[in-house]
Amino acid sequence: MLQKWSSMALLPAGGVYLCLLLSMACLPMLGQSAPQALTSLRDIRNLSDSQAANAIPVDFQATVTYYRSYEKTLFVQDGAYGIQVLPSDEPPLSAGDRVQIQGVTRKGHRPAIESTSIKVIGHGALPAPVPATIDELADRTYDARLVTVFATVSSADTVTTSGVRSTLLQLHTEGGNIDALVDTDNNLLLHNLLDAQVAVTGVDSGRDDEKIQQAGLLLHVSSMSDVKVVAAASADPWSLPVTPMDETISAYHVKNFTHRIRVHGTVTYFEPGAAAVLQNGTQSLWINTLSTNPIPIGETADAIGFPDINNGMLSLSSAQIRDAGVSAPVTPTMTSYDQLASGKHLFELVMIEGKVVAQVRGVDKDEYVLSSNGNLFSAIFRYANIAGGSGASSLKDLAEGATVKVTGICILNSPNTYDKNSSFSILLRTPDDINVVGKPPLLSINNLSRLVTLLIVVVLGVALWGTMLRRRVHQQTVAITERAEQEASEERRNMQLEQWRSRILEDINSSQPLGELVENICAMVSFNLHGAPCWCEVIEDTRLGRKPASTEGLRILSHEILARSGAPLGHIYTAFEQKQPPTEDESLALATGARLAMLAIETRKLYSDLLYRSEFDLLTDAYNRFSLQRLLEQLIEESDSKTKIFGLIYVDLDDFKQINDVYGHHVGDLYLREVAMRMRRQLRSDDMLARIGGDEFAALVPVVRSLAQIEEIAMRMERCFDAPFNLEGYNFRGGASVGYALYPKNGTTAEELLKAADSAMYATKNARKEARAATVIGGSRSGR
Repeated sequence: MLQKWSSMALLPAGGVYLCLLLSMACLPMLGQSAPQALTSLRDIRNLSDSQAANAIPVDFQATVTYYRSYEKTLFVQDGAYGIQVLPSDEPPLSAGDRVQIQGVTRKGHRPAIESTSIKVIGHGALPAPVPATIDELADRTYDARLVTVFATVSSADTVTTSGVRSTLLQLHTEGGNIDALVDTDNNLLLHNLLDAQVAVTGVDSGRDDEKIQQAGLLLHVSSMSDVKVVAAASADPWSLPVTPMDETISAYHVKNFTHRIRVHGTVTYFEPGAAAVLQNGTQSLWINTLSTNPIPIGETADAIGFPDINNGMLSLSSAQIRDAGVSAPVTPTMTSYDQLASGKHLFELVMIEGKVVAQVRGVDKDEYVLSSNGNLFSAIFRYANIAGGSGASSLKDLAEGATVKVTGICILNSPNTYDKNSSFSILLRTPDDINVVGKPPLLSINNLSRLVTLLIVVVLGVALWGTMLRRRVHQQTVAITERAEQEASEERRNMQLEQWRSRILEDINSSQPLGELVENICAMVSFNLHGAPCWCEVIEDTRLGRKPASTEGLRILSHEILARSGAPLGHIYTAFEQKQPPTEDESLALATGARLAMLAIETRKLYSDLLYRSEFDLLTDAYNRFSLQRLLEQLIEESDSKTKIFGLIYVDLDDFKQINDVYGHHVGDLYLREVAMRMRRQLRSDDMLARIGGDEFAALVPVVRSLAQIEEIAMRMERCFDAPFNLEGYNFRGGASVGYALYPKNGTTAEELLKAADSAMYATKNARKEARAATVIGGSRSGR
């Protein structure tokens, strides 16, 4: 240090000062360094939302508890802490994988991780699920963790999420309802679940609204094997006696343990006898109240009531509001259409510009239809907002095309957490909430319409004068010409119709989709009826063809589509102006269309039935041997290019012939169905089960991480026979011998894999027989 200062002393005074300034400028840069990555899931979960919003780097290990690849829904857990991870791609993961995750934190989802890298470092058992109550789920005590919930099944339905079918269970507990989304679309597994008491194991993910606020309880469940029936329903719900519709309320009974709460904010909207809105910063809440006492907008107030969820949106029901008498007006947020459509400003006081498209005066409200960047939305003013609620309209009469600025409360017309472009409306508080900021242009639609109308009137007048002068001279010539053209046109139309009908018959015998066939038939009928709209409605509520937007004032003609057996298949319709008189051609054209539609529908139904029979076993609804062979060869081809490992499990039922001989073939068929259902429950959603012989089955496991994994699945399939079978009053036990083979270890072709799995199965069967024989011999010797 002395040497440094001595060397600086040799510099001129200005140089010394320059060096000092440079050193001082560098000190803050030396103090700054890249934030250190968090390596503990506990430390990550302890971050607040504001801290997580800083994109803090993370690098930690955890176990995959749930993964839905096509939706990029991933939950991991380490010890007593779980978290949601947002993958940047679709990594090949499965529950039980131990992974190393690198990424950054993200605000929301309490919080979440945006991953940049996910690497599998091992595979093991899942964390032990924690028994959870509905109060613990609502308090997020076990957020993103694996839990077990005990409840009664209220409903079990197949739903579609992100284009993929899965199962939604609605579970009822004493404290409220919980949804469970199960990754399976097998309707056969849903039998006997209604009113059953179950133990459901899944990840506590919760339901969030558009503002990332918890608005419901949800479990993500990997498979139906995680849904255990604790106690079956006391009776089949479909055997209940029929209740008259006007006595439905007699069965209504609710126990509500919801506590009353109090919220505080500024009143931004009040509709006497209906609702109010309180806003505090970016937080806002819809308040349902029957109070008609005036509540000044812009003053702070307290509201007490009961938390409620209505159509996926949080609200306060049965509420009372008390004005605090303190003025704290909220400044409306200037927004765009996309910002409001995202739902992030739900129930907030906002401002947006748009152009007037239309205005409607109603009995109890006025409504403006506005356009913003080519998108339509409504601004609504309810007459109840006027002092006294007289119902008299007091809104401004705005010219179409005028640019206006609207201030009010944003509400979503169809809330949907997964829809980023929900339609919305703006609730106006007073008539002054909409103001003109730009007059309509001179070249507006109305002005152009008036000009065009005037020009048309002038042109029509001139044309009429000329027509009257020439009519007598050309009348006979025109009549002859029109008659000749009409005859030629009719002949061409008949030829075109015959060619059209021939093409439709050819298409019926081809593989063209049914929808296209019916559309083509409706188009042919419409052509035959000189352009009259024609459409078809089949029994499955499917409408095809061209139906007018409104049929009011039209004459509707229909013809029933009947199958060859006489069963109704639907109707074909056409519409005409009331002033157009009926003709025989109308009925003949519809009858021809109905016959063609019947032929198309019955032919396609026969094709669909043959296609199903070619791929599935009709007794067990499992894939057949040909489907297994095709999928197996396809998987081998894919695995060769991606160096994947998959497994094939071979199952042979023990003593199946004896079951047929003792109990009859009907019980044998029921036994095969029950066996297939039990084995399906042991497989994952991506696995497939096939029946390849009378008493032989095979399971294709497309993703295998280790030998232990395929052994575990094979063991589950063998153990599913442990429980006795109760069929048609007979109670007996079944069994099966199981063998498996791995690709490419035990074979690289479909034939080699089937032979290897079959050999492994027979080795197991023979070993079991030898063990039984040894037991019998040993018992005989000891008897001697």
